[in-house]
Amino acid sequence: MQTETNSGIKLGINGFGRIGKLSMWHHVARKHFSEIIVNIGREAGTSLEDIAHYAERDSTYGLLRGFLYGQKAEPLISDLDETSGAMTIDGVRVCFLRSFRNPAEINWREYGVKLVVDTTGQFLDPTVPPDHPKGAVRGHLEAGAEKVIISAPFKIKDKGKPMPDYAVTTVMGINDNVYDPRRHNIISTASCTTTCLAHMIKPLLNALGPKKILSASMATVHAVTGSQEVLDRLPKAGAADLRKNRSIMNNIILTTTGAANALRLVIPEMEEIGFIAESVRVPISTGSLIILVLNLQEELSGEPTSRELLNDIYRQAASHDPYGYLHYSEKQNVSGDIIGLPRAAAVIEGHETHTRTADQTVDLEKVPGLEKEILGLLKDVTIRIPITQAVIYGWYDNEMGSYVNILGDRTVSVAENM
Repeated sequence: MQTETNSGIKLGINGFGRIGKLSMWHHVARKHFSEIIVNIGREAGTSLEDIAHYAERDSTYGLLRGFLYGQKAEPLISDLDETSGAMTIDGVRVCFLRSFRNPAEINWREYGVKLVVDTTGQFLDPTVPPDHPKGAVRGHLEAGAEKVIISAPFKIKDKGKPMPDYAVTTVMGINDNVYDPRRHNIISTASCTTTCLAHMIKPLLNALGPKKILSASMATVHAVTGSQEVLDRLPKAGAADLRKNRSIMNNIILTTTGAANALRLVIPEMEEIGFIAESVRVPISTGSLIILVLNLQEELSGEPTSRELLNDIYRQAASHDPYGYLHYSEKQNVSGDIIGLPRAAAVIEGHETHTRTADQTVDLEKVPGLEKEILGLLKDVTIRIPITQAVIYGWYDNEMGSYVNILGDRTVSVAENM
């Protein structure tokens, strides 16, 4: 990762799980921020050395020094100070806070932090007041932050409440330009799945238009996340989804995804298209796959949409992507091949794009709103419409390679406008 000129701005990261730790890795490498303040919110291990031990090692990506500089690199963590909770990581001062979990109680103001990335996944409702006893994302603003980025989709519990004007959902390379620094102080970067899906859908909308896409569905074959159980566990009282308590090591587990709802926020044209999104969790640490299925209405005359046409749309879109987020591949990939691939929002597996065109019969007598007088003028009340079904595969590293790196780009872009 190319390092940048130090901006002098301090970055706050709330949470030190998968996305929190890897975000710290990203920004230590990038060196855009002068200091990183990580709020853990509790004691960890027996000393700061235990936190350093966790910070420099990862079971998926290896040692931090190896990830950044190769296997011959020297250790990167030094200058541990138990009193302040600070250490130096590859020349960047990183301070760990271990006292408060409620965002309103984290004293970002004292540490000079104006920009916070909340990676906990706990504070997703931008309408909750900052003094809520269980915490709220707006609590970060009360504690001194000016901008908060959350690494998950918004979830407004009161369905009657609209999205507030100060909150916005963006995916880099898709609708990042809708962010208004004068108005928005809470930004959601959606999810890893929505990021990949948006970069798969947008080139098709640009090339074909939304009216050609009759319906769409997707299934993500998704790596395990920290919310799943290693071994079977008795569900908590009131738990409705019993599968979440089954061992991810031994099972393929059906679950849900909010990608369809989040996609409509970043690509409004999707409101016109019937869309279903499903998710399946599989026992791998990272590296996920979206299987996108489209039903396309064809013209009565002319060539139907072909595999070659779709692949060419992605090939051209990838070659003209100013961010380099969309990748097109004609290799035969497996999930491990895209782990850590920098800023690859979606890797289109062109080798496996498939299409099939067939005529579909429509009985006009069953079409709602069509008057009988009109039907009486027709010689035949059935018509045949050519429909193409297309299947497109897109890989994404749901942790570091895709989501965390693109979240890092969003974080830096917000900082540059502060």
